[in-house]
Amino acid sequence: MNKRLLYLGILCTALLPATANATDNDELNDTSRVYDIEEVFVIEQPKEAFRLRQQPLSSLSFNGGQLKGLNVQDLRQLSAFVPSFAMPEYGSRLTSSMYVRGIGSRINSPAVGIYVDGMPIQNKSAFNFHIYGIERVDVLNGPQGTLYGMNTEGGLIRIYSKNPFEYQGTDVKLSVGNKFWRKAEVGHYARLNDKAAFSLSAFYDGQNGFFRNQFNGKRADAFDEFGGKGRFLWNPGERLSLSLTADYQYVRQNGFPYGQIVTEEQIADAPITSPYYGLKAGTQHPSQNRQSNYRRNMLNTGLGISYKGDGYLLSSMTSWQFLKDYMLMDMDYLPRDFMHLEQRQHQNALTEELSIKSKNTGNWQWTFGAFGSYEWLKTQAPVFFEGDMNAFLSRMITGYAYNGMLNSMAKRIAQPMIKNGMPESEAMAAAKKIAAENIKRAGGCTINMMMEPIPGLFHTPTFNFGVYHESNINLTERLRATLGLRYDYSHVAIDYETSARVLMDENVMGVSLKPTITSTLARRHSNHFGQLLPKVGMTYRFDNGGNVYATWSKGYRAGGYNFQMFSDILQSEISAAANTARGDYDIPHDDAYYDKIARTIEYKPETSWNYEVGAHLNLMGGQMKLDAAAYYMQIRNQQLSVMSGNYGFGRMMTNAGRSHSCGLEATLRGKALADKLNYALSYGFTSARFDEYADSTSTGRIDYNDNKVPFVPQHTLSANADYRIDVDPAALLDPSNKFRLRSVTVGLNLAGQGKTYWDEANSIGQNFYATLGAHADADFGPLNINLWVRNLTDTRYDTFAVQSAATGTRYTFAQLGNPFQIGVDLSFHF
Repeated sequence: MNKRLLYLGILCTALLPATANATDNDELNDTSRVYDIEEVFVIEQPKEAFRLRQQPLSSLSFNGGQLKGLNVQDLRQLSAFVPSFAMPEYGSRLTSSMYVRGIGSRINSPAVGIYVDGMPIQNKSAFNFHIYGIERVDVLNGPQGTLYGMNTEGGLIRIYSKNPFEYQGTDVKLSVGNKFWRKAEVGHYARLNDKAAFSLSAFYDGQNGFFRNQFNGKRADAFDEFGGKGRFLWNPGERLSLSLTADYQYVRQNGFPYGQIVTEEQIADAPITSPYYGLKAGTQHPSQNRQSNYRRNMLNTGLGISYKGDGYLLSSMTSWQFLKDYMLMDMDYLPRDFMHLEQRQHQNALTEELSIKSKNTGNWQWTFGAFGSYEWLKTQAPVFFEGDMNAFLSRMITGYAYNGMLNSMAKRIAQPMIKNGMPESEAMAAAKKIAAENIKRAGGCTINMMMEPIPGLFHTPTFNFGVYHESNINLTERLRATLGLRYDYSHVAIDYETSARVLMDENVMGVSLKPTITSTLARRHSNHFGQLLPKVGMTYRFDNGGNVYATWSKGYRAGGYNFQMFSDILQSEISAAANTARGDYDIPHDDAYYDKIARTIEYKPETSWNYEVGAHLNLMGGQMKLDAAAYYMQIRNQQLSVMSGNYGFGRMMTNAGRSHSCGLEATLRGKALADKLNYALSYGFTSARFDEYADSTSTGRIDYNDNKVPFVPQHTLSANADYRIDVDPAALLDPSNKFRLRSVTVGLNLAGQGKTYWDEANSIGQNFYATLGAHADADFGPLNINLWVRNLTDTRYDTFAVQSAATGTRYTFAQLGNPFQIGVDLSFHF
């Protein structure tokens, strides 16, 4: 706490000279301006006929200055300031779980799409990346399937880099913070002539981390990442323009710092030999005998071509995306050595999108387009069973075998007792004692088994094709109708090769056997899906540029196959065979069995109908913007990420029959005090519940109807305010005095969310919490110094939790949110 007080003292001291010399200069402020981020940053959209706030949808945009004021480094941090949107910081860069309006997923098909400079990012493992050199970020809530296709059921994020035609010079940014967080970014933007411009940028980012692995003392969340990006823009004529983009990023990090949640009951009266002795209740720091880690190479390239014809705009975007990564996960999250997973992905994806839209001022604005993509994805995912797991499995198999023999012998011994008139219950009790003694005298029952690593090679190619149209028709001067329709087709396949081999050492009543049991699975399955995605919207416009709207649209998320659960399938059949095998045994599989596997590993497409009303209002002469929406979504076959069946070896995708989500979201933004004060306030309420969902477990069938959908925060709340203090406004008019202090901006931001449940049974969850941030920004012209603080109050909360019974005992693990953090950014522009 003393350190935090010292940091706050430094922050306040930095502001004192600026406050003492503050002066007002209203002449430099144009208070009559209608502030609309989309008017200031005009970015040509190849599909939409109107700017975001003129469309019948809920959206929010952030420019570079706003991103800087919020001090966001990636989409996870930005999500805290968007209503009904959650992208928690946990796991690793592999994990990109996004939840919007109750829709989301941790694995497989994403629910939110991402476009970067017009390129659609295909692989969900590539969603969580470092953003820099950014001009603007758009977040669109709700289904965007008509224009953007499948896997945008929850919404869409569009990211735009700085345009070297409009922005020139060199930017250098150096940052440092506690826990030795460090970052360096450099970007050069040049306009060669009226027809050509380019930009080159690079970054490095790293941190020692906040949490230590209690098993080995290593930092459990340390990371290093770097990358480079290049763009070349060429306008050979007034009508034709081309853009070429290449963005490479590499990350290496320790990941998945999940610690056990310890309850008061576990701690109470714990003896000194107990692992809970001396602990405090709550989420512990991670303690894993293997340090989980993740590495990723990622390259996204895109070629954009645009042609402005007479009354139309023709656009094409061709992209190639490459990803190669490696993950090691300690799957039991414990200091004991049960099992771990190594996963390697190798992806290549090609996409092509062609669109044509009208460019006129008539009563009909139209768009036609087609999209195609093909993704090659190879995944190697061997699972390794270690000593503690083999010991656990040996005890389990021994118990099955012993109980089977005991019951069989006891029944034979009890039969004559029952015939002689002894009650059956007494006879069986006496017979079991006799049978137990006989088994012991004969040498007992001991079975040891050793599971060898389960290799897994999975090819999961995906093909997608879509055609779409949208019309915007002015019914009157104020009323506009939006009509859209898309047909999306997807073909998914899985080609797998995996096997399991267990070595048995059996000693049963004096008979010793050492059988080997093997199972090999190799097959190809495929499926295809087609969907029509309509949209109908009505927009009523006001004179001041505001509007109210109503919309009805369909969302769609593709189905596919779970390869994560093959180790569970193999372990189940190996364990069953081990109970009966008396010699070497290779488990046979016929076509009927493979058909059963196909049904087991597949999950269905998810669809939703979204009903929404909202408003985009300009208040107080444009000084204040209010965006609000109310929605109701009917969801069919909602895709859920759950622990796989019998043993819980990793996650799998399953479907809930029916669910619904309804809620409200609102954002208020504005300027005041001669434009010196910028503020924003947003709130989202989401009620997402199951209507038809039940699961079969070892203890029976569990009905989850009316339970809350997990991982979805019921409330999201954010607020931020920045106040500019003009120190020497005259320096703005005198370019010779480059390094004079012009102004200081001080700001506060608050972000909160909850309650969030972590499982379908709603047995574990995170209550509502909020974190406070602050910053002080000194503008010296070419030099800018920004001192910032995150989680000022050192709020303790969990970003994610999971229950696992893979070791035979059910544990709950969670990842703690990042504690208090302070840093400083030095930015140069020349």
